Amino acid sequence: MKRFLTILLTTLALTGLLCVTASASSFDGPAAELSAIGMLKGGADGFGLDKAPTRSQAAIMLVRLFGAEEEAKAAYAAGELQCPFTDVNDTAAPFAAWLKDKGLASGTSETTFGGDSPCSSKAYTIFLLRALGYKDGEDFTAATAQEFAMGLGLLDTSAFTGTFLRDDLAAMTYQALGMDLKDGSTYLLASLIKSGAVDAAAAKPMTDKFEAYRALQTSGAAAGQGMDVNLDAKMAMSFQVKGTDGGTSLDVTQKTDAAVKGRIQMVLDKDLQMAMDLTVSMNDGETTETEKMEYWLKGGTAYVRSGEDAYQMPMDMMGMDMESFTALMEQASGKTSAALLPFIDSITTKASGGNTVYTLKLNDAFAGMINGLMGQIMSVIPQEEGLNMDMSLTLDGSTITYTVDKDGALKSAAVDLTLKADLGASDGQDSLTVSVSMDMDMTMDVKALGKDVKISFPDFSGFEEILGGADGPTAIMGTVTY
Repeated sequence: MKRFLTILLTTLALTGLLCVTASASSFDGPAAELSAIGMLKGGADGFGLDKAPTRSQAAIMLVRLFGAEEEAKAAYAAGELQCPFTDVNDTAAPFAAWLKDKGLASGTSETTFGGDSPCSSKAYTIFLLRALGYKDGEDFTAATAQEFAMGLGLLDTSAFTGTFLRDDLAAMTYQALGMDLKDGSTYLLASLIKSGAVDAAAAKPMTDKFEAYRALQTSGAAAGQGMDVNLDAKMAMSFQVKGTDGGTSLDVTQKTDAAVKGRIQMVLDKDLQMAMDLTVSMNDGETTETEKMEYWLKGGTAYVRSGEDAYQMPMDMMGMDMESFTALMEQASGKTSAALLPFIDSITTKASGGNTVYTLKLNDAFAGMINGLMGQIMSVIPQEEGLNMDMSLTLDGSTITYTVDKDGALKSAAVDLTLKADLGASDGQDSLTVSVSMDMDMTMDVKALGKDVKISFPDFSGFEEILGGADGPTAIMGTVTY
């Protein structure tokens, strides 16, 4: 259990750094803001965020993102546009006709649009790229669209769930509205306001948020090439353990203070490189246990050293290819422009001693993001044969604070989270449930950004190779015991 909790604490401490991981979150907040500007409209059952979007619904959204809803309706009503598709309803017909006329969308045949068929995440990504001014065959292809979009900052929030929902459509639309147009003249929402397609007063809460976020992104732009930070996380936790262990009943409540300190380095200029040197300490009021954990990533291989144990394994064994992982790290570092936007409830700024302090309050979707991250971690934690484990997390509050100096450079970031984690484990004979309540305060002080970041790697020749297969990595984090 101790080793597992050490991994858990390390992972939670890193969530502040990896705060844009895709998730199965519910983006009710962004959906409501999109509704306020007429971009998203619901029905009797609300926005239906738990349903798959249809191609007709996606077509309607695309026309609105081009600022052409009224134009399409008027031209269709006047007979200037004809809809060749027999399988779209009266509501969608003007939109499908306009897209067909402009060469922005085609049907499944000359007379069918597939209006009631689900819209895929790839298809909607392509729609959004077109709305931002990018062109098929020139900037991207159908095969490269999602990778290209992720490089711009357009994160597909259904990436780890496999099911593209209206929830994800709302989040991606919200991101796209905060992204620069291809020509760099402005960002998408500002262009729609300028054209009169979106009311400026209705959009003011969104534009205020977007402008503050864009200024913050500029301050950390150099992090898109590299970042070197000192990490200091403190956690006050309460554990409740129930179940059986070796046939003995357990019902234990314990309070523990924990800390994670160390250094994290990332170089993103070319091939992704990482180095993490972390020390995890836990104090239960009587004893203190400390464990040093070191991680490196170089040449697509992950290296881990803890105590006398040293292992290596290809990144693709951890369930994520290097291109996808690199793109996520680029977004985490601030290289891309809008991935975090759907997770932000509000942004406030204030001057403090010559610095500017940005405070981001995160919405409920952030809890789903952490669950997505933990799901990935759980999938690669080695487990004893026959041992089943699961975990879920909920957040009561989450705030990220960034401090930017007078020259516009990022100085530090702080994360304040209040969360609860529920863990379960069973082996067919014994079962345990662990409830963890935690208040976490974490700070990251910037040592260097951009090309000034240099990583020194140890000699990896003595690191044992971990074999894959059905048993997975059998010892990379140590055996989980109870």
